[in-house]
Amino acid sequence: MQKISLFLKHKQHSSVFIAYICVGILFGIVSVFLPIISIFFGMGWFIFAILLLILCFWKKTTAFLAVAIIAGILIGIGRAYPEYQQAGYYHSLVGHKVTIAGKINEDVTLGKRGDKQVKITNVVIDNKKLPGVVWISTDSHLGLKRSFQITASGAVGKGFGNYSASIFRAEIISAEDPHTDKAREVRDGFSENIQAAITNPEASLGIGYLVGQKSSLPESLQEQLKIVGLTHVVVASGYNLTILVRFTRRIFAKISKYLAAVSGGLMIAGFMLVTGFSPSMSRAGLVAGLSLAAWYYGRKIHPLILLPFAAAVTVLINPSFMWGDLGWYLSFAAFGGVMLLAPLLQNYFFGPKKPGTLRQILGETISAQIVTMPIIAISFGTFALFALPANILVLPFVPLAMLLVFIAGIATIINPLVGTVFGYPAYFVLHYMTYVVDWFAQIPNASLKISFSVYYLIIFYVALIALAAYMQIKTKHNFRNDNIIE
Repeated sequence: MQKISLFLKHKQHSSVFIAYICVGILFGIVSVFLPIISIFFGMGWFIFAILLLILCFWKKTTAFLAVAIIAGILIGIGRAYPEYQQAGYYHSLVGHKVTIAGKINEDVTLGKRGDKQVKITNVVIDNKKLPGVVWISTDSHLGLKRSFQITASGAVGKGFGNYSASIFRAEIISAEDPHTDKAREVRDGFSENIQAAITNPEASLGIGYLVGQKSSLPESLQEQLKIVGLTHVVVASGYNLTILVRFTRRIFAKISKYLAAVSGGLMIAGFMLVTGFSPSMSRAGLVAGLSLAAWYYGRKIHPLILLPFAAAVTVLINPSFMWGDLGWYLSFAAFGGVMLLAPLLQNYFFGPKKPGTLRQILGETISAQIVTMPIIAISFGTFALFALPANILVLPFVPLAMLLVFIAGIATIINPLVGTVFGYPAYFVLHYMTYVVDWFAQIPNASLKISFSVYYLIIFYVALIALAAYMQIKTKHNFRNDNIIE
């Protein structure tokens, strides 16, 4: 009993309380679907949560960690419940034809039948402003792009994932480019330079690596990438951003630590502006930014604190991320694999010595694949049988491909003929990648249809956590010495 009492009175670091508060916020946001939750919403409960937070950071003992979770739950409910209520308005519109206006917040994608698929925010229906994101598909021949203001009409369908509603085969009444998205315009212009220097489909693949733009990818290549489990490196992802930040930090750190931090920060901001603020990029930018700041100030952040903090911040900005956004879940699962499982595997099999670049990439790739595999299986009912070997053969060359594609684009700006010359090295690297993808995709049953239930998902993650705990006990790995940008 005395040991328990001493344990409860033990002082905890402020960062531990922040992590517990963030976990509480996540529970609070996902709990708004419970009918009884409405009684915990209101200004009084929010003030009570603030008082609990003050008490936690005043005492800072283990006993108050439970209080921190309760405070976080109340904050999460307070943030998410109003949006959950307003989202109910969409349900009353299902089956009715409406005129909807909004802003395209991500790059336009192409469906299997060639239709354009857009996601709009700042939604206005019948002069009523609504929260959330609406998914729209259309056969319009208009050149729709990110940040366009559009007006469309069509029958409202039920939402799915984190989308509040959907409209299939909508008619686009008007589409206007306000020219406020300068980053997109710069990106599109640079993409044209790349396509002038490198032939397709290699050029489109290089553009996908460099700026996360996959709309120009041939449909056949997109399908092959899905079959072999490589779509994640073509879209804007934390992996691409991590490569860029690591590259700039290692170059400028030799000159000045301050210059390395500033250049890395500019790289994060620029990449997010160019690719857009999708759930995965919001998470990647936040984690990379915090990791860069920790490196600059000589601080150490445990992944079990960094990940809940990043998750809580993103869902406080947009609670719908946690209500079914597959990209958000895959993003955090992949980063969990990179930041938690990969170091344990490296330490367990190769010892505490820091891995080289190739072994680090391979370890992170394998770990991310392992952790995200059940989510992909339960969401799509498919399993890319050769995802692991395909990733191992392709991912180590992604940094080189990004660098060569960037050089080719810059050279084209100087002179188109010079750009063509510099485009050859990039083409050869990218052609090797397309060859690997095509070779694996042609293998019979490269993508298997499987039935994967929530029950199996829980068993898988429980077993994975147990395995990680075993490796942690054996290696006594210190996660505080790890940093994602190093």
